[in-house]
Amino acid sequence: MEDSKEGARRGWPLETIAVILLAVTAVLTAWSGFESSKWGGEMSIAFSRASTQRIEASRYAASADAIRAVDLQVFGLWLQARAGGDAELEAFAQERFTDHFTPAFEEWIASRPLQNPDAADSPFALDSYQPPGRVEAEAADARADDYFAQALVNNQRGDNYTLLTVLFALVLFFGAIVTRFSSPRRSWAVLIGASGLFLIGVGFLISFPKIV
Repeated sequence: MEDSKEGARRGWPLETIAVILLAVTAVLTAWSGFESSKWGGEMSIAFSRASTQRIEASRYAASADAIRAVDLQVFGLWLQARAGGDAELEAFAQERFTDHFTPAFEEWIASRPLQNPDAADSPFALDSYQPPGRVEAEAADARADDYFAQALVNNQRGDNYTLLTVLFALVLFFGAIVTRFSSPRRSWAVLIGASGLFLIGVGFLISFPKIV
C-alpha cells in the first residue's frame, strides 16, 4: 500500500505536466484548424477576384479590338484613296478618323513613312495609338495577376496551418501515451519529446500570419 502511494506521488508531476500539455495543445490544434480554414476562405476570395478581373480585362480587350477594327477599315480606305490619287475620298476618310487614331496618324505622317525606312509600318504600331479599352484591359490584367499571386500566398498559409495541425496532433498522441510506459525514464523521455514538438509548433504558430 505504501509502495502504491509512493509510486503515485512520483508519477504526479509527470501526469500533471502531460495533462497540461494535452489541454494547451488541444486548444492550439483547434486554433490552427480555424486559421487554416480562414486562409482557405481568403484564397477562394482572391481567386474569385482574379477571375472577375480576367473577365473585365476580356471585356475591355474586346471593346478595344472592335474599335481597332473600325480604325483599320477607315485607314485602309484612306490608303486606297491616297494610292489612287482620289483627294476627295482621302479627305472623306481622314475626316472620319477617330479622336484616338488621329494623333497616331499625324505622328506617322510626320515621320515621312515613304521616305524614312525607320518609320513605323503604320500608325497602329505607334505607342500613341491607344484605342479605348486597351489601358483598362491591361490594368485589369495586372489586378488579376496580383489577386492570383495573393491567392497562391493564402493557399500556402492555409497549408502551413494544416501542417501545424498535424504537428500538434503528434504532440497529442505522444502526450496521451506518456503514462502507458512502465518505466519512468521512458515516460519522461516521451514527454520531453512531445514538449519539444510542442515548442516547435508554438514557434511556427507565432511566426505565421493570422486572421483574427
